[in-house]
Amino acid sequence: MEKRQLGNTDLQVYPITFGGNVFGWTLDEKKSFEILNGFAEAGFNFIDTADVYSRWVPGNSGGESEKIIGKWMKEKKNRKDMILTTKVGSDMGDGKKGLKKAYILKAVEDSLKRLQTDYLDLYQTHFDDLDTPVQETLEAYGQLVKDGKIRWIGASNMSAERLKESLAVSAEKRLPSYETFQPHYNLYERESFENGLEPICLGHKLGVITYYSLESGFLTGKYRTKEDLGKSPRGGGMEKYFNDRGRKILAALDEISKQYNTTPAAVSLAWLIQRPSVTAPIVSATSLDQLKSIIQAPELNLDANAIGYLTAQSAW
Repeated sequence: MEKRQLGNTDLQVYPITFGGNVFGWTLDEKKSFEILNGFAEAGFNFIDTADVYSRWVPGNSGGESEKIIGKWMKEKKNRKDMILTTKVGSDMGDGKKGLKKAYILKAVEDSLKRLQTDYLDLYQTHFDDLDTPVQETLEAYGQLVKDGKIRWIGASNMSAERLKESLAVSAEKRLPSYETFQPHYNLYERESFENGLEPICLGHKLGVITYYSLESGFLTGKYRTKEDLGKSPRGGGMEKYFNDRGRKILAALDEISKQYNTTPAAVSLAWLIQRPSVTAPIVSATSLDQLKSIIQAPELNLDANAIGYLTAQSAW
């Protein structure tokens, strides 16, 4: 398994990013440590989280995922071995949200404290803030780079127009530039990224770390009928995929996974990993069995026929 350069940065990552949204939500601290240990022991090094994870859980206030990751790294003494990224911009309650300079400078301190580290390898704009000029946001990041608190910056959930504007302002004003982009992208959800954002990422050599890489579990093949919807907390949203295109994609995944003696999840991730624009798909696991399927994906070298078949069967 070879490392990949993350965009134009000096960060070298293995081609799977672990998504920390499950920490403090579907996984408690003990189980989170077990999964993180399994991920690191398999040789992977890239962990993605956000300040808002997992505020949506009753009783949570946000920051739970960061706290778990911070405690784990302190216990394992492995901060220097991990590539760590978190995000800013989501609604943390009590008016704490957005991309104003003053807010970013405060939010990063809160994240660093929860993560028990004095720097972030990558700090990402989680959601765009149309009320804040991109230059103000980039100036905030510039201050943090200067102060040694962040190394590189990335963006997520941003329109093609705003991403292009941000890249142009960075070049014109000599401010830090987004080096990564985090889109919702997978075999099922293709159009929104491919139709506008992907050419920008390729043109600027941005590192792409896809979220919902398995479409909340649909692409694992776990959900086939309405009776399957109760299999997990995410099952309630699966019914929308029970259409002709969804069934066609699952049938293609079944065929290729049988051909390669692996799982639909591994095939789905391998298709992403082999996309020219994608660096390291983000994926979560809530059990060691799920993790095993995930970590097989980088070693699964699908041939051109398999890639072409999956691409055609999932065409939008």
